[in-house]
Amino acid sequence: MSDLTSAVAQAFDLEGALAAGSAHFQPREGQTQMALAIAEVLEQGGELVVEAGTGVGKTYAYLVPVLLSGQRALVSTATKALQDQLFSRDIPKLKQILNLPIQVALLKGRGSYLCLQRLEQSRQGHEAADRTLAHALAKIETWSQATVSGDLSELSGLDDRSPVIPLVTSTRDNCLGSQCPKFRACHVNLARKEALAADVVVINHHLFFADLTVRESGMAELLPTVRVTVFDEAHQLNEIGVNFLGHNLGTGQLIDLARDVLATGLQLARGLVDWSAMASLLEKSARDLRLTASEFRSGARLRWTELEPSGLDAGIWQQGLAGVQFAMQRNMEALETVAELAPDFVRLYERFATLLNILARFEKTCPDESVRWLEVGMQLRLVESPLDIADAVQAQLLGLNPDLPPELPAALHPEPAPLRKAFIFTSATLGDDAQMRWFTEPCGLTQARLLQVASPFNYADQASVYVPRHMPRPGDSQHSRHVAELVGPAARALGGRTLVLTTTLAAMRSIGQALGEDANLSDSVEVLVQGQGPKRRLMERFRQGAAEGQRGCILVASASFWEGFDVPGDALQLVVIDKLPFPPPNDPLVEARSTRLEREGRSAFAAYSLPEAAVALKQGAGRLIRSETDHGILVVCDPRLVTMGYGKRLLGSLPGMRVLQNPAEFQAALERLTRVSTTP
Repeated sequence: MSDLTSAVAQAFDLEGALAAGSAHFQPREGQTQMALAIAEVLEQGGELVVEAGTGVGKTYAYLVPVLLSGQRALVSTATKALQDQLFSRDIPKLKQILNLPIQVALLKGRGSYLCLQRLEQSRQGHEAADRTLAHALAKIETWSQATVSGDLSELSGLDDRSPVIPLVTSTRDNCLGSQCPKFRACHVNLARKEALAADVVVINHHLFFADLTVRESGMAELLPTVRVTVFDEAHQLNEIGVNFLGHNLGTGQLIDLARDVLATGLQLARGLVDWSAMASLLEKSARDLRLTASEFRSGARLRWTELEPSGLDAGIWQQGLAGVQFAMQRNMEALETVAELAPDFVRLYERFATLLNILARFEKTCPDESVRWLEVGMQLRLVESPLDIADAVQAQLLGLNPDLPPELPAALHPEPAPLRKAFIFTSATLGDDAQMRWFTEPCGLTQARLLQVASPFNYADQASVYVPRHMPRPGDSQHSRHVAELVGPAARALGGRTLVLTTTLAAMRSIGQALGEDANLSDSVEVLVQGQGPKRRLMERFRQGAAEGQRGCILVASASFWEGFDVPGDALQLVVIDKLPFPPPNDPLVEARSTRLEREGRSAFAAYSLPEAAVALKQGAGRLIRSETDHGILVVCDPRLVTMGYGKRLLGSLPGMRVLQNPAEFQAALERLTRVSTTP
């Protein structure tokens, strides 16, 4: 046993450092197994993929060997919330327990940090005339004089969706870089300097992939110096990655650019150019382009396999693009005349040049192995994306060249080869088979070492799953009403404690409305629906439940609530999923991935749609049991789970819960839950 492996084993021992330093620590076989496997990879190099079930304790399982190794490391997570938890709680605690003098840094995207230059401009701009914005700006200015990090998450009461945030943060487009008068005090640059000097740097996947694309986040200098990289919540890597590795242009970007032209022009070169006319020309062209798809509902994704998106008139579409191009060129001509007056104008000119290049790309046909679509919403987004991140991971992260053999003959190595870098990818959900192909194939990790560690929870005792066979199939127009009719009485019996997860926003609204109108619920249960307020506030209210004399809660949600929503204890005892979460078949990206599989002679349904549904189902079900003392019921309101042949595969992907066969068994399970509940 090597020195590192031995040190890791001792740390997780019953009489080791973790047990001595934490009163709640108990050795878990799966956690130790995962930690020892990571220690081996840290010593030898290479890639390790670990699926660690809920309750394994994967955070400590990777942090302990990484910290004990003494290697420079990067830890990337999917969310800023977990990023903050690692930096503020988990790593400091382990540093103390293990007595390690390690320097740790937190690095987020520039949109998380206060930009002093933008704050000053906003105070002088027309925004200050708006009383609500002026109040928020004053609060931020007071905080800015005391903060060290400039991280806006420190500022209590600031909603993530606040319109003031874009006014006081910079983007890659509008940042002035070293020419900014506030450059020395810039919080983004100070955070990057700290990261370059640290032993362990905590980042997020968005920042990682943004840097792979544009090389501007500071990671370009950091990555070559790091030997160990850990991707936690790795199941999100592929979807986050494809969003950054492609190309996109939105009418919202154009409107923001028009407003920046107007504000900068009036502030620094008033009277030299008709800035109002220039901004209006660009803004009008953006709105005209948006109108080309006015017949389509918000949220639609239009296939784009020809020169124009499907369903749009070719002439009108080309006219819309030409209008945007003309407006951008006119603005660039105006900016050239004042470029010497301030670096702000040079930066605006560069933004126009970049967007013009992207626009020119969308005037040509889509390249092979990519997919293109038009996304309709409040703005129009032109999107071109790779089908997965496999090539980028292999070439830019792992440094693999498919045209060369993996290793050269030893005779060509006159000196010892440098130690291979180590990459660890981990999540509670990475597929529904032992090879974890759902994750490894699109991420280019088919040669990685694999490890699956089961959850230590006793699911057969703690949880059950119920599929109501009487429920209409999801395509039925009355399906959402039937879901609400099942949820209402069950939630009333539990005093709330119910999370309803939907696969679409339409179903979320229908079920939420039906429950909100249920007179039998109003006295004892509060119905919360995603979108009624900030996500953080909804989660906090749900966790409170009936505490402090309040009513219990039903939360009806979609999208991001399927994962990362942690409610340990009996504040959550019933999770209801409206239907099996298959990927939408008419989505252009789903279609393109399915077509590629069919060309390869594989079943798109078996190789793509089923694993996607299984992983999403596991994520949703994972909200139910979060500790050894939790008890609950999972209800899947989709009879296909028990009537279709593929249902066995989906049921098999879930933890080993008891299966409730009929309404009577469901009612009996509800009654047992009311008896074991301890929260009033």
